[in-house]
Amino acid sequence: MSEYQYYEFVAIDEPLTPKQMVELRSRSSRASITPTSFVNDYQWGNLKGDPVDWMRRYFDSHVYVANWCTCCLYLRVPRSAFDAKTLQPFEIESVFSVARTNTHWLLEWALSESDNYDRFAEEDGRDWMGRLVPLRDELLRGDLRPLYLGWLAGVSAGEVHEDATEPPPPPGLSRLTAAQQSLAEFLEIGLDLITAAGLPDQQAPDLDTKSDPEIDAWIVELPTAEKAAVLKLLVTGHAQQAERRLKLRLLAWQREQHPIGKHEARRRTVAELQELAASAAETRKKQEAVQRRKVEAERRAKREIYLRTLAADFDRCWQVANKQAERGIASAYDEVKRALVELAEAYTLCASRVDFDRKLAQFMGRHGKRGALVRRLADAGIWKKS
Repeated sequence: MSEYQYYEFVAIDEPLTPKQMVELRSRSSRASITPTSFVNDYQWGNLKGDPVDWMRRYFDSHVYVANWCTCCLYLRVPRSAFDAKTLQPFEIESVFSVARTNTHWLLEWALSESDNYDRFAEEDGRDWMGRLVPLRDELLRGDLRPLYLGWLAGVSAGEVHEDATEPPPPPGLSRLTAAQQSLAEFLEIGLDLITAAGLPDQQAPDLDTKSDPEIDAWIVELPTAEKAAVLKLLVTGHAQQAERRLKLRLLAWQREQHPIGKHEARRRTVAELQELAASAAETRKKQEAVQRRKVEAERRAKREIYLRTLAADFDRCWQVANKQAERGIASAYDEVKRALVELAEAYTLCASRVDFDRKLAQFMGRHGKRGALVRRLADAGIWKKS
């Protein structure tokens, strides 16, 4: 297999300047470069530049995929979005890391040495950016679930000791967004581990509901000056800052209303999460088995209805089979084989196999010299060649 690397960069907050585009073009003559993106793949050689440096200087998002079972996602977010104390508990060496510039955080999620060889042999990396870039907006709105998934990827990869305690689980782990589900797929986090992580969250209130009386009460108490400041941010094109500001105030208010320790979910160890994941796997397998039986029962019921329609007029079915056999071509013989297999089932269900064998003997008396047809029926197990 030849070497393959895919690089995609996207600028979101500010487009590239003409000078920056010239700088990037000097690094690649064949890349697709626009004011908002750089895309290229390499089957010989490498990117003539440092992706981390490019993230610092030009871009807000980067996806990298290599067919030696490695991929990573970079997102650049303003320093005002988080403080170091918030980010630190989620960091896992080689899986989820955080770097800083004077103005931004550089967040990296990485998967190394995957065992899913088929995945990396087939995909070219071009679909991931569109699926993952919404994570940046979610982070800017104060959603910490992408950070937790980075830590959970470390658990899934065996990079976290079983005695370690999980970081504070953010709300909503049992109902991940589409982008967060894509991140879990990108990092190959086990579905059962995600289910285990979200178990305490299933009983938590949904803060996104429009009719939450607690949020209604908080809005009423919000100072007029604060409401005016948020509205000003909205009308001046800073919706993300407005939302982030409101959510931070809401979370602070909720902590005052519900003292820590009274409603806070107990933080679990990795070993506990793994036990919960094993239990979730057993439950999932049982549910899948039930679903398979249900699907199979529905299939059999539909099949039986169809076979009974054949039994309603066996003579017509044999007439059709005779006409098809007389055509003497391969496609007609294939159709005859399919029809006779179904007739055998219909006779067994609604009459008897003896009746079918008698009718089949009559049929072969007319067409037994058609070697290609005989071979098909023998392969189907409904006729024995003499």
